[in-house]
Amino acid sequence: MKLLSEILTSTEVLSFTASDQVQITGLTYDSRRVSKGDCFFAVRGTQSDGHNYIGKAIEAGATAIVCEQLPEQLNGEVSYIVVRDTNSAMADIAAAYYDNPSHELNLVGVTGTNGKTTVATLLYDLYRKMGYRAGLISTVVYRIDEREIPSTHTTPDAIRLNAMLREMVDAGCDYCFMEVSSHSLVQERVRGLKFRGAMFTNLTHDHLDYHGTFIEYVRAKKRLFDSLPKSAFALVNIDDRNGEVMVQNTRSKVSRYSLRQMADFRCKVLEMLFDGMLLRVNSHDVWVKFLGRFNAYNLLCVYGAAVLLGSDEQEVLQALSALTSVSGRFEPVRSEGGITAIVDYAHTPDALENVIATINDIRTPAQQLIVVCGCGGDRDATKRPEMGRIASHEANIAIFTSDNPRTEDPEKILDQVVAGAEAGAQTLRISDRAQAIRTAVMLAKAGDIILIAGKGHEDYQIIGTEKIHFDDREQVGKAFKELGK
Repeated sequence: MKLLSEILTSTEVLSFTASDQVQITGLTYDSRRVSKGDCFFAVRGTQSDGHNYIGKAIEAGATAIVCEQLPEQLNGEVSYIVVRDTNSAMADIAAAYYDNPSHELNLVGVTGTNGKTTVATLLYDLYRKMGYRAGLISTVVYRIDEREIPSTHTTPDAIRLNAMLREMVDAGCDYCFMEVSSHSLVQERVRGLKFRGAMFTNLTHDHLDYHGTFIEYVRAKKRLFDSLPKSAFALVNIDDRNGEVMVQNTRSKVSRYSLRQMADFRCKVLEMLFDGMLLRVNSHDVWVKFLGRFNAYNLLCVYGAAVLLGSDEQEVLQALSALTSVSGRFEPVRSEGGITAIVDYAHTPDALENVIATINDIRTPAQQLIVVCGCGGDRDATKRPEMGRIASHEANIAIFTSDNPRTEDPEKILDQVVAGAEAGAQTLRISDRAQAIRTAVMLAKAGDIILIAGKGHEDYQIIGTEKIHFDDREQVGKAFKELGK
């Protein structure tokens, strides 16, 4: 509980109605969750406008309203704070309400198209393995030291984010590693947070349904580095041409990592097998339980960040060698008959190409590759033909299926994916995802590899507005048993 005046110290207020000495018991932007004494934020969203719910919030007990426009009728017992942008004000007020928890943590953000979840999770695992208490904010799960909280967004809203950071501080966490999505940067969810450092993994075709153009997508990601203080570090992948763009205007200390050119942190893949690979990181050789050049980039990023945080290089390398893959990221499911299924979250053209390239680097000509993939609905549609082209070109058999169709017609999504398939390629179209996975298992023989791409760690499928339990790992395991493979 705090006085309204205490939590407005960092907020630009355009006008104020009533008292700033009212006690605030909580913060929310959802009128359905308002409790007595709460401050309600009228946020203009893509689906609805919070200004339309101010009356409902007051009826539920809100004593303060933060808005961009005053309602026509004012309640004399309620304080109205008019601001230029409610999202920005919500972030400032949330940080103040929870006593700026990011200032008491080593908060490290990672942004990019692919690799964010892996890098953030591996940093969390690494520092836990080195004996520290740490927090994690990721697409897969939120963690406050050992406690797990189901993840709802890659980067949660500013209120929930600051609340969790406060819980991490109270739990004795020294570090927090978090994914920073482009949406969260545009929507000011991480505004006001003090980052110890930030990393950039790569930038490829994604989220253009939201950002409109690739340039706007780049600008969104760049915001993280533009906002870093001088005391922070920025670590960027310079093998991606956007790496240098990210740090053009940053005040932070810039370091670079690369697999292809001179950089502060360098890596070379010396050997790769199905159970791991041997890397040369700077001048040190280390065996890791990961596969693929994309994972070499992820691990190099983790190593670089840990060194920039002040950790001992040898201790970091030793801990890296003991880490295992992140849930749903190149996760193997093996049958008793010698078929290997790999479940991966790859849902962009670049990610799919990287995962297939890794498999093709290891498999022999006798081992058939069967790819099962599709594209989600209500998301960037322009990548769909490219996903179809990559799968059909690189695999022996490509099976196109439904992902999370959401409110789109799954058959129309598949029309767009199939339109990109190469002429003459061996492809199948099976909209039922369970049946598509089962068909892949039917077609596979001992030694073959099945890549099931797009959903990874997800244990659900979104059809319409309903979430139905569905786990690619469960489905392929079930098919192996039922078909005696």
